[in-house]
Amino acid sequence: MPTPDARGEARESPAAPDDTGRRPTQADRSARSRTALLESAARGLSRHGYGHLKLEQVAREAGYTRGALYHQFKDKQDLALAVCAWFRETYWHEVARFVEQEPEPVAALLTLARGHAVFCRRDVARVPIALRLEFSGQDHPVGREVERNYETLLTRCAGLIDAGRAAGTIPPGPPTRTLALAFVGALEGTVIALAGQAPDDELLAARAVAGVLGLAPSPSPSPSPSPESD
Repeated sequence: MPTPDARGEARESPAAPDDTGRRPTQADRSARSRTALLESAARGLSRHGYGHLKLEQVAREAGYTRGALYHQFKDKQDLALAVCAWFRETYWHEVARFVEQEPEPVAALLTLARGHAVFCRRDVARVPIALRLEFSGQDHPVGREVERNYETLLTRCAGLIDAGRAAGTIPPGPPTRTLALAFVGALEGTVIALAGQAPDDELLAARAVAGVLGLAPSPSPSPSPSPESD
């Protein structure tokens, strides 16, 4: 557990060697504290939004001091932008890369739905939608970054929908972007509403998006791949 030094900043207690016998370096400790602070900030943004995010509370819930937070991030905007980048990178590692491995569009879209539900068990499900709503219509760096991430997701979903329609596995219907918007909306809404209700969140997220896509009967998904087992 980090402990405050005389200046009120955080310093790490001496760490035991890892399994290889190597003691963590300062860079290792800095990366660990940064990740803890980002996850705490993501939970805070998910629950309270940007305007009500308190940096002291973020630091305290991560197990660090406010001085340690300011050592990593210059202000709240810098922290929120870092959370957006962390969310994107973590989402790729835990969800999107498995989607990319699916050769068939419908399977990829259902993998996305299941993986998203599992990912959002971290209590960060509301971060993207909370920030999109909060910064709607505003020209703000955090709002622009959130919209960029959202557009990336929509574009990927739209591409898979087009591919599924071309293959005949997704029926014709509304314009592709309209369907992609509905897909993401149904996914986010289901996962948020079923927070903490595993494994039903994963099962019903897949069923919700299958309905949006016009697939029948709705599939009963198998468990999602675990990042730890990959």
